[in-house]
Amino acid sequence: MKDGFVKIACATPDLRVADCVYNTDRMLELIREAHDRGVKILCFPELSITGYTCGDLFLQTALIKSAEESLLRLVKETKALEIISIVGLPFAHDGRLYNCAAVIYKGDILGIVPKTHIPNYGEFYEARHFASGMPVQYDVRVGEYEPIFGTNQLFCCGNEPDLIFGVEICEDVWVADTPSVRLAQNGAVILFNLSASDEIIGKAEYRTMLVKAKSGSLLCAYAYADAGIGESTQDMVFAGHNMIAENGSVLAASKLFSGGLTVADVDISRLHQERRRTSTWQGISGNDDTAYYRNYFTMTLEDDMSDRYIPPHPFVPSEKDILDARCEEILAIQATGLLTRLRHIGTKTAVVGLSGGLDSTLALIVMAHAFDRLGLARSGMITVTMPCFGTTDRTYSNACRLAQAYGATLREIRIEDSVRQHFRDIGQDESVHDVTYENGQARERTQILMDIANQRNGIVIGTGDLSELALGWATYNGDHMSMYGVNASIPKTLVRYLVAYEANHSEGILKQVLLDVLDTPVSPELLPPKADGTIAQKTEDLVGPYELHDFFLYYVVRQGFAPGKIFRMAKRAFAGVYGEAEILKWERNFYRRFFSQQFKRSCLPDSPKVGSVTLSPRSDWRMPSDASVRIWMQELDELA
Repeated sequence: MKDGFVKIACATPDLRVADCVYNTDRMLELIREAHDRGVKILCFPELSITGYTCGDLFLQTALIKSAEESLLRLVKETKALEIISIVGLPFAHDGRLYNCAAVIYKGDILGIVPKTHIPNYGEFYEARHFASGMPVQYDVRVGEYEPIFGTNQLFCCGNEPDLIFGVEICEDVWVADTPSVRLAQNGAVILFNLSASDEIIGKAEYRTMLVKAKSGSLLCAYAYADAGIGESTQDMVFAGHNMIAENGSVLAASKLFSGGLTVADVDISRLHQERRRTSTWQGISGNDDTAYYRNYFTMTLEDDMSDRYIPPHPFVPSEKDILDARCEEILAIQATGLLTRLRHIGTKTAVVGLSGGLDSTLALIVMAHAFDRLGLARSGMITVTMPCFGTTDRTYSNACRLAQAYGATLREIRIEDSVRQHFRDIGQDESVHDVTYENGQARERTQILMDIANQRNGIVIGTGDLSELALGWATYNGDHMSMYGVNASIPKTLVRYLVAYEANHSEGILKQVLLDVLDTPVSPELLPPKADGTIAQKTEDLVGPYELHDFFLYYVVRQGFAPGKIFRMAKRAFAGVYGEAEILKWERNFYRRFFSQQFKRSCLPDSPKVGSVTLSPRSDWRMPSDASVRIWMQELDELA
């Protein structure tokens, strides 16, 4: 299991109340179907062998005996299948009846886990039949098997030590002191819940929130298998609301009242990585004084992720309503950071270099929001357009129109003569379009902005975004520098959506020019344009597609994944868009630039943190500027 993916599933079978034979037949069908789909661990609902709604029939010896016989049948008939099944049944022990989960695999019962919290309120009256679970016992016998019985059990894959799971039952997750907390603290990275949660108005939303929150707070995968159609409707209806969540996000969920399998590929290496990087998790893990019995098993894991959706744009929500709300929130964070800085300094002036490109447009949008919230005149927004050798009519025109549409003060300063003088001073041949030719223009622009800010007692607003910082695509002490960088936590793929959000909430000339900015190729415009006057220097032709680099950035910085795993995920996320060779080429370029350009990130201006990924040396990212990229590139070489 090189990359850490494990395919798990929840199953809601059709059933007949108190008909253990029929129910077992249906469960076997789903086990075989899940096995054929590559599922390694399958969880059924609470009391799935008998049905949850048996009432006082649970006190009938015949039902208890039939349930045990059905369990033994499940063990026998799944012996040849490499799949763990977690099934629910009533189990009698020492004069008490327990609501239990039996974990079966390869012709054996690995353990039996009783329910801890027995509800006896509202429509639930389980205390009439069942006792609360107890610590581990060693003297349980089921047929020829002697499984461990008790609440404090962990199930561990001996040949894949990262795979550890625990089990709790229904009400156990609805209480404050859930067994899953201690299971997770002691190593469980997947939690399974066998449940029978009846359906009432609004409960599905609350249940989803509960499962998401549990998986997030425990940094785990949480699989919730719910009872469905076939349970008695004498007083309740069950919807079979199955869910699999991972670290706060739902990977898969069934449609209510549907039944069948709900399958997902959980990434347990990601969860272990999250636990390693979260210092508060490290402080609590393993602190429980209770001894946890570890049931070991051996299993071949295929590392399959065919049932996992890999979003190509991890920084951008896929749902439009969520995206709109996210854009509004991001702009508010950026604007609040800037207005707080302006208010602290006591200035009413901010200066920005306006190129007519995406990043400087977003910076101007943020400035307008900040000035409006402070009640400052927008004339205090000093926009400076500085045409030079590579400036095209399109971007120049858009810069001017943007400034006018926002009511900013526009200054045009042509820098060709000053750059040529600088080239003469240092002996640079203007016909040689090398890095000095490009950076000389960028540094001249920064000098002008800084000096205008001094003239007007204002500050220079940085426009560079997170993607450029990751790649080092900035001129050191040129556009790399400012007095407050409003875009430093915004990846390029998200910049585009923020500008589009502003366009959709604008009218007239402003909307037109914002839409044209969005349609303009990304370019620093430091090389002369083509003969037809269009942009010749396109950034993505040089460094690679930003959507790929943002994908790499997220999984390198936020998740700490290895290059091979990121490559494999990128192939799935961008299938049909980029070929393997192209993805590998740009991933190599990402790592090369990311390591070599750290020195630029080590001295960044102040900027507001917006998302979970940021490269500020004062907050989330501390990396030596002279770190070697060798082991990362070696892994990519092996892929090639």
